[in-house]
Amino acid sequence: MLPLRRGARPAVRDELMAPRLERAIGVVYRPDTELQSHYFQAVLPVQFDEYVWFDETSAVTPLATTETHGVPETYPFGV
Repeated sequence: MLPLRRGARPAVRDELMAPRLERAIGVVYRPDTELQSHYFQAVLPVQFDEYVWFDETSAVTPLATTETHGVPETYPFGV
């Protein structure tokens, strides 16, 4: 864990104040406008409290679902 606000070492915090590109989550992939529509400027210590790194992860197990009758199927177009 790396604290970015309270308790952060000033030299580390200062180094991370430069704006960087951050990729948005949940965007629709459009290769022709990838950079313009999927990325934005982020200043890490301003936007986040902590940075947490995980060396290993694994996929989540989906929850069981049931079909809801009488409700139209909207995913992904009618959302």
